[in-house]
Amino acid sequence: MLVYVLGLWAGAAGAVSAQGISPNPEINVACSPASIPVEVYPGATRVGTTFCTATNPTQYTEKVRIQVTAGGLAFAAPGSVIVGAYDDAVFEVVVRGDDRMAEGSRTVTVSATVDTANGVACPSCTSNTVNALVTIMQYSRLRVEAEEPFKQLRPKVDYIFEFKVYNDGNAYDRFNIEIANRDVLEDADFQITLPAISTEIEPQAPPDKMRVMIRTPKKQGWSDHYYQLQFKATSEFSVRTEGVANYQTQMVTLYVRGVYLPGFEVIPGMTMLALGAAVLHRRRVDEDHAELIGAEPPEPLL
Repeated sequence: MLVYVLGLWAGAAGAVSAQGISPNPEINVACSPASIPVEVYPGATRVGTTFCTATNPTQYTEKVRIQVTAGGLAFAAPGSVIVGAYDDAVFEVVVRGDDRMAEGSRTVTVSATVDTANGVACPSCTSNTVNALVTIMQYSRLRVEAEEPFKQLRPKVDYIFEFKVYNDGNAYDRFNIEIANRDVLEDADFQITLPAISTEIEPQAPPDKMRVMIRTPKKQGWSDHYYQLQFKATSEFSVRTEGVANYQTQMVTLYVRGVYLPGFEVIPGMTMLALGAAVLHRRRVDEDHAELIGAEPPEPLL
């Protein structure tokens, strides 16, 4: 039977060669898009799709075996397709990335091989292969922590606050640093210095410690005051690529005491001593008067 079918293929060769059609079982495959973007940020679908077309340039009805390798990614694709004579068939190849996986690229290879032609096995048929590139897209994500969320300070003192900046994204990123309410604090007579205005952090790496140096107002007045120091970190990648600034603000509460006068706390004590002396003096006067008139001295007032 195989010899008979091969003879038919050979006999058909002369008839179809003049028309530019392959006389032997054959399949061609092409996929579009050739580049497959996959978003892996938290909450993303994490899937990408390419549409492949298997084209049969022969007079045979072919069963075509589909094989896919996806560079370690999960994928879905049909195991085989049926393609009629001089016809084509479209199938999908879907790939899926892992949640928050690192930014990068993977190669997807799609191979199509004729298994049977007109129901007859074709062990000598070769594969036709096409590649597509899966791009794991970068996303920005950050986290900021304050070492001291509350601090009590006196007027006209220097202090250094430390903040931790984490890169929770999936690729290397630069973070720009600023004090969001700097104008408000400087209007209140604070002096603020940032030793560094940006930092570069690898994804999922330990945090970078950023410092903010401040000097409290030298003229606080008599009353105590509360202030907010608003430390802000912004992903440069988000501004440059994502179109929306991804930032986080961490606040520190500053409690600045009013003016302290040395010796002010001894005034109440001195008042009590003066009152006690007055009472003793009054008692002595009463006792002296009682002795002069021969009466009993009065009962003590205290």
